[in-house]
Amino acid sequence: MSRLHLLRRLHRTLVPLAAVPLLLTALSGSLYGALSARGIEAFWLMKLHTGNFGAVNLQPYYSTVLGVLTLFVAGSGIGLLLGRRSGKKPATPSF
Repeated sequence: MSRLHLLRRLHRTLVPLAAVPLLLTALSGSLYGALSARGIEAFWLMKLHTGNFGAVNLQPYYSTVLGVLTLFVAGSGIGLLLGRRSGKKPATPSF
C-alpha cells in the first residue's frame, strides 16, 4: 500500500470520530445559548458541551482530544487536497 493510500484510509477513519464530538459540542452550545436567552436553565447541556457524559466524565481530556482530532483531520484533508492538485498523477492499477 502506498503512503497516500494509508493517509486516505486514516483520514476516512478519523473524520467520523472527530465529527461526532464536534457536532455535539456545537449543537449543545448553540441550544444552551438559545435556551438561556429565553430564561430556561438547561445545565445538562453545558455538561454535554464540556465532555461530561454522566458516568463517563471526559472533561479533563475532551478539549485537547477534540482539538488534536480537528487539527489532524483538517491537516490531512488539506494535504490530500493539495497533493491531488500539485499535478501528481494517481497511480493507475496494473492488471
